[in-house]
Amino acid sequence: MNRSVLVTAEELQQSLTGERPPLVFDCRVFRGGEQPGDRLYLPASVPLSLEEDLSAEPGAGGRHPLPSRDEFTVTLQSMGVTPGRPIVVYDDSGGQLAAARAWWMIACWAGHPEVRVLDGGVAAWQMAGEELVTTPATPGAPSRWVPSFDDEALVSADLLAEKGGQLVDARAMSRFRGLEEPLDPIAGHIPGAVCRPCAENLEASGQFKPPRQLANELPKADRLTAYCGSGVTACHNILAYAVAGLPLPRLYPGSWSEWIRDSARPIATGDA
Repeated sequence: MNRSVLVTAEELQQSLTGERPPLVFDCRVFRGGEQPGDRLYLPASVPLSLEEDLSAEPGAGGRHPLPSRDEFTVTLQSMGVTPGRPIVVYDDSGGQLAAARAWWMIACWAGHPEVRVLDGGVAAWQMAGEELVTTPATPGAPSRWVPSFDDEALVSADLLAEKGGQLVDARAMSRFRGLEEPLDPIAGHIPGAVCRPCAENLEASGQFKPPRQLANELPKADRLTAYCGSGVTACHNILAYAVAGLPLPRLYPGSWSEWIRDSARPIATGDA
């Protein structure tokens, strides 16, 4: 995979009026009491919620565990997803919350052949002079698509030690080192991991760095596993590998918020 996993605002605008208009999913996370009526939307975009559509209930599997394959199949069908129609996902965080998670789940896990992330998200759309609308679209007719899920794209906590390889943590360095932990009850990281904050995948504009630069910066190993706090921003690092044209890491979906639920699992702080 390479930069074709991204789409520019100009390319998206053209495709919306073309012969194969994509399904567009708004994957933004609501913050601080924000309501759907408080924001504007890309034309024809349908909300796809991190909490309701892209995650199961929080619990033993962490804060944002993956839904079951059957549950996610129902979600995709209810959204009218078919393998013959392209998909574009976007957010307002450069893909971090939660467009990259949607991309990974639909493309890498469910096997849809044509999913792209709007590079730069809502800000890039506005900078290109494109319009926003006050009301999101509603899903069209449901589909009957049954995805072929690739469970080799993910790894469980129990298999991490068995399969080996290099862990890549997408959280900020302060959380990795254990200096702060705003979301989970224990600070630190999984021993042996290296830190690649997902924000470092982006330029100041909120768009992805060029593929060659990402290829030079991203951690390398024969077997890579991406994790973060709850399996969301880890997908942004996986997307960065795709943009760079590098082999994709597996995802540890439960990530730190699942790891720390078992007191027998080791934790580390500092840089090591």
